[in-house]
Amino acid sequence: MVRPREGTGAGGAVHGGSGAAAQSCLRVLTLNIWNRHDPWEARLGLIRKGVRELDPDVVGLQEVLSYEGRSLADDIAEGLGYEAAFGAAHDLGGGVLFGNAVLSRWPIRRSQAFPLPTGETDEKRSILLAELASPRGVIPFFVTHLNWKFHHGAVREAQVAAVAEVVLREAPMDGLPPIVVGDFNAQPESTEIRFMKGLHALNQKSVYFADTFDQTGKGPGFTFDPVRNPFAAITNEYPRRIDYVFVRGPDKQGRGKPLSSRVVFEELEDGVAASDHYGVLSELSI
Repeated sequence: MVRPREGTGAGGAVHGGSGAAAQSCLRVLTLNIWNRHDPWEARLGLIRKGVRELDPDVVGLQEVLSYEGRSLADDIAEGLGYEAAFGAAHDLGGGVLFGNAVLSRWPIRRSQAFPLPTGETDEKRSILLAELASPRGVIPFFVTHLNWKFHHGAVREAQVAAVAEVVLREAPMDGLPPIVVGDFNAQPESTEIRFMKGLHALNQKSVYFADTFDQTGKGPGFTFDPVRNPFAAITNEYPRRIDYVFVRGPDKQGRGKPLSSRVVFEELEDGVAASDHYGVLSELSI
């Protein structure tokens, strides 16, 4: 559902402006599920449990595998009341595809994956669009996953520029504000994220998306945390925030305003984490 917000809960009171209809709150979750790395069955149970408890309206998933028309997103969604859509980024061979996925409370009117530039690297990346037929209108929802290596900053710059072009082309300015989520593999101070937030131009072009955690979250917001997450610890890397929920808003009607944001899927059960990443849950006005 699209939830009306009353009182002073996590999202606070949501009201329209003078003479405007009261607005509602949209709950958005993003999570890199670490494909099918063991212990997958235990991790699948934790992911399904978390989605059930967090009760998001829409979910963006990265590192999703698909085989013969069924993806890991379908496994996560089973019995939870979500419609799933998958978009491939890379053909791994043997009928196995690697990419992004969306889970939606409402019908997915259309979905399409668009390839992203990858330079001279051997990685294949894409951005998935899902048009969600919500009670408030069609929501353009995008999920992406950028190159992961530290020294691929220039490639990620080309990728965010392409992301912006796809969003501008596929999400009309007069419609509901588009939402872009995913694993950007870039820290908030990077050129890639500064571009997304309107703080840096690339190729003499600039855009603006609200970083929901930056505006409404608390603490460092680490989503890749080798200190506390045993699956991230195997990389010997350092904690950082690299997973995001962006929205092109608020618009003149106040739609797309970040209301709250927090890191989720941090818990361990019997030493098992849901993924090597944590997720981000954000609430937006709509």
